[in-house]
Amino acid sequence: MSNQPSASTTSPHMSADCEQCFGLCCVALPYGKSSDFAFDKSSGTPCSNLRKDNRCGIHTQLRQKGFKGCTVYDCFGAGQKLSQVIYAGKDWRDHPESAREMFDCLPALRQLHELLSYMKEMMMRPETSSLHAAFDESYQEIERLSNLEPAALLRLDIADYRSTVNQLLVQASEMIRASVPPTAHGQGKSKKSKKRTGSDFFGANLKGADLRGASFRGH
Repeated sequence: MSNQPSASTTSPHMSADCEQCFGLCCVALPYGKSSDFAFDKSSGTPCSNLRKDNRCGIHTQLRQKGFKGCTVYDCFGAGQKLSQVIYAGKDWRDHPESAREMFDCLPALRQLHELLSYMKEMMMRPETSSLHAAFDESYQEIERLSNLEPAALLRLDIADYRSTVNQLLVQASEMIRASVPPTAHGQGKSKKSKKRTGSDFFGANLKGADLRGASFRGH
């Protein structure tokens, strides 16, 4: 199979577009007061910083205000798809009867979009060319699931789908790491040492270690 990415990797767009979302992550997702969030918030409760136009009132000051977690969250495009495609532009504020269902769909759809994003990347890597056909097949199935109606989406056993895709991702990871050439240091001797899966490096001094191609997967 060609090393070029499949046509299916061009859709849907996997990057968050907050301008097209109804602030779903700021309402649907719960969080606890911590170094990442300044206060507790339950699922379905709008963040006090969320404005009526679905914009964040402290967007340019998130880290300073104690909301570092917001700056690293990525919905992989699930937010705008729910807002503009699955719910056809119907804001949860104007349609409160659909709000709870919409909020419940966000975590489920985000997981599917996350898988699509990972598979898309793997189909663009020449090192994984022997897996491209399998990835394309899984991609099309997960993409189909991501277009289901809300009720059907919420009935999915997403953990099962994640497990299936993960098997391919692990194989792809091994192929990519195996393609990383050893790097010589000092006397021309290779000091590259690949970490064995499941090894315990807690407290280890890895300063100066060449960890390219190493695996840090647990058991």
